[in-house]
Amino acid sequence: MAPSPAPAAPPAATDRWPMAAVLVVDDEPGMRNFLRKALAPRVGELHEAGSAEEAAALVRRHRFDLVILDIALPGKSGIEWLRELRDEGNDCEVVLITAFADLDTAIEALRAGASDFILKPFRLTQILNALKHGLERGLLKRENWVLRRTLSQRTPPADGLVGDSIAIKGLRAAIQRVAGFGSTVLLTGESGTGKELVALALHHGSPRAHAPFVPVNCATISPETIETELFGHAGAGARRRDGLFVYAQGGTLFLDEIAELPPPLQATLLRVLEDRRIRPVGGEQEIPVDVRIVAATNRKLTDECDAGRFRRDLYYRLQVVEINLPPLRAHKEDIPALVTHFVATLAPQLGVPPIEVPPDELDFLRQYDWPGNVRELRNLIERSLILGALNVSALYPRMAPARPAARGPAAGTPTDLHTLEKQHILSVLESVAGDKTRAAKLLGISRRTLERRCAEWAV
Repeated sequence: MAPSPAPAAPPAATDRWPMAAVLVVDDEPGMRNFLRKALAPRVGELHEAGSAEEAAALVRRHRFDLVILDIALPGKSGIEWLRELRDEGNDCEVVLITAFADLDTAIEALRAGASDFILKPFRLTQILNALKHGLERGLLKRENWVLRRTLSQRTPPADGLVGDSIAIKGLRAAIQRVAGFGSTVLLTGESGTGKELVALALHHGSPRAHAPFVPVNCATISPETIETELFGHAGAGARRRDGLFVYAQGGTLFLDEIAELPPPLQATLLRVLEDRRIRPVGGEQEIPVDVRIVAATNRKLTDECDAGRFRRDLYYRLQVVEINLPPLRAHKEDIPALVTHFVATLAPQLGVPPIEVPPDELDFLRQYDWPGNVRELRNLIERSLILGALNVSALYPRMAPARPAARGPAAGTPTDLHTLEKQHILSVLESVAGDKTRAAKLLGISRRTLERRCAEWAV
């Protein structure tokens, strides 16, 4: 016997899941009717089936976040079909319902992969709680997958929006102004300026902060697999998988190096941005998505459009809001704050004591133009922490001649690169008791170069 019909009052905001797709599988028309009235106003998409075979046909054409499945079905039982779902690689949440159950049945259902188990007749609050908890578990699985993928690809960035220069203050103001909107954002600027960091700041400052932030570097995925990576695959078994758009549902998808996207995928992405629907590879059905796109590039996209390598209509669609990140050479006054930040952040991660960077060495760092930007500075500090002293020898070959100081230096402060280089090399030599092989290794130069320097200085 079906429970009483759902109340006519509209659902509360906390009991609505507008992006969720739910499948109800039950052979009783009265139960399907009850669940339809209860759930249709609360979820984005609701489908019904009267048997496991009918449900299997629907699953082949649609993607579902949650299935409400009766155990006692004509033909194949609910538990049998659930096992088949799991064997095919479908990991959607499944709530089993039944009028006849004992402890053994409950254990069998959970072993088959059910996420919840409800006895008929049930109250509306019971099914809504099961739906809520199931969708929350699905979101948690997506977030865990994103975290594992991120950690397997790279170490999370240790830097932040550090500094009080005019350039950084302007960048902060732009992020604060744009973050609260759902508009697509295009981040431009040289490599190493911190585009992923800004994308994260946009995400955390938005109403989507509770949902996943999914970064993907278009340059690191082969053209043959990037479509599956982004949109998923609708095949059975090991071939079936959700794409990054699904994992980012409700959150932010960060497309780094967007200029590397193959031309056929550019057309597909344009359609997705306009229709807000994706179609998995090999699938017939489109899936609605609610994802904010933040794209980034270190190329000039107008030049790429003129050369025919990037679609101009996609460029205009991405460029709803454009934020240009300044290179480090444009805000060198932030270098002392960045150095302090990186030392404080990286030393505990590496398990080494922090290093002291005296004012004269900070002055030296400000003379360098940093073609690798903030990332290059971070890598220098990490290398220096490992070696136990500021390791600037790698910068010498690319160093521009020192400019005259605007004011006289303090007494005892080196005023040219050669003096600073000599002091640094001699201090490293002293720390290893004159072992030139070890000193050369610490300095990142060859022993022959070190010996030549020592000969010049008669040491």
